[in-house]
Amino acid sequence: MIQSMIAILDLGSTENARIAREIRALGVYSEIFAHDIAPEALKAVPGVCGVILNGGENRIVNGAAIDVDPAIFELGLPVLAVDHNSPAHAADLEKWPEDSKTVLDAFIVRCGAERNWNMENFIADQVELLRKQIGNRKVLLALSGGVDSSVVAALLIKAVGDRLTCVHVNHGLLRKGEPEQVVRVFKDEMGANLIYVDAVDRFLDKLAGVSDPEKKRKIIGAEFIRVFEEEARKLDGIELLGQGTIYPDIIESGTKTAKMVKSHHNVGGLPEDLQFELVEPLKMLFKDEVRACGKALGLPDDMVYRQPFPGPGLGVRCLGAITRDRLEAVRESDAILREEFARNGLQGKVWQYFTVIPDLKSVGVRNHERYEGWPVILRAVNTVDAMTATVEELDWKLIHTLTERITHEVSGVNRVLVDVTPKPTGTIEWE
Repeated sequence: MIQSMIAILDLGSTENARIAREIRALGVYSEIFAHDIAPEALKAVPGVCGVILNGGENRIVNGAAIDVDPAIFELGLPVLAVDHNSPAHAADLEKWPEDSKTVLDAFIVRCGAERNWNMENFIADQVELLRKQIGNRKVLLALSGGVDSSVVAALLIKAVGDRLTCVHVNHGLLRKGEPEQVVRVFKDEMGANLIYVDAVDRFLDKLAGVSDPEKKRKIIGAEFIRVFEEEARKLDGIELLGQGTIYPDIIESGTKTAKMVKSHHNVGGLPEDLQFELVEPLKMLFKDEVRACGKALGLPDDMVYRQPFPGPGLGVRCLGAITRDRLEAVRESDAILREEFARNGLQGKVWQYFTVIPDLKSVGVRNHERYEGWPVILRAVNTVDAMTATVEELDWKLIHTLTERITHEVSGVNRVLVDVTPKPTGTIEWE
């Protein structure tokens, strides 16, 4: 099915992603294009029925204002211009009003757009597209257990079944119960071809004695690539690589008028000689849409609504040189925190929460004797874009419960601290 689509031409606005999301929330697909797209190329985009010229603070490039090809106005498509003097009969606005939903809703009506953008239709379309792309070939997917790779896996299982092979690498830095959940959901419940790689000792041996955060990240990333590459070379006839790329990854890579937030690496640094063709079924979805897609595909809530989790996992929450006993203390204290947040109605309300254990000890008392133990630091933050973050104000009763449980149930711990630093001046993670 061809979706009705409203094209947003990026003329220097920082609001492109927000406007695209608002249009999609109104039931119409929307996509962002460079300002200098050729009129014939725009007209050829399937389903395009309206154009938004979205000007903004980055419109001046090399001393001159960028603009669209004037022939855009001759395509016969309705045009909505924002912060742009349009010669067309458009609703020229100085900036997006607070109630932009009303403006966009009226524009959708003017475009005659069919409000058929929903996850059921998206999944049906992607299944058809995946079957066409993959045919009788085989696909390989690195399945971390994160939201994006899990939804890609579920979508590929629906589309091509046993022609997908998933590789789950347990590097020993995952949260409590996560490797077991990946195996249970995908191998046992969904019947996926799943290769489980226990690489815990391999990773922790490589990390022994390494305290610098960037060195830890590089070791974890490089070792993951080596393990994945070894597993890939054991398999015959695989030509395609599934990838959990999502739309913000592409947007954040920058355009001619949008500054780059972070580089976007399609294959995550995999060796070029593996020569896979990429399969990226989620690359046009925002994060909330990825979660909705996962729900529609039947994935469990605790996987779909999994919190943001750093690539190096618990390795950046076990501060300094990672030791196995302190890593286990991070894992156990994190599990208690998540359990108590769920019990107190904070799961899904707070954006991210976790524990951190630094490489230091203080004197405490246990069984009427002095002993040295680690402090556990509680961190709970809320954010929209992860560029800034506020701290969730926790109830004292909850803090007392967490302190009681963590100090009595987690080996080697004698104190609980609460981090109340927003971003800035702090960062969300400690390393």
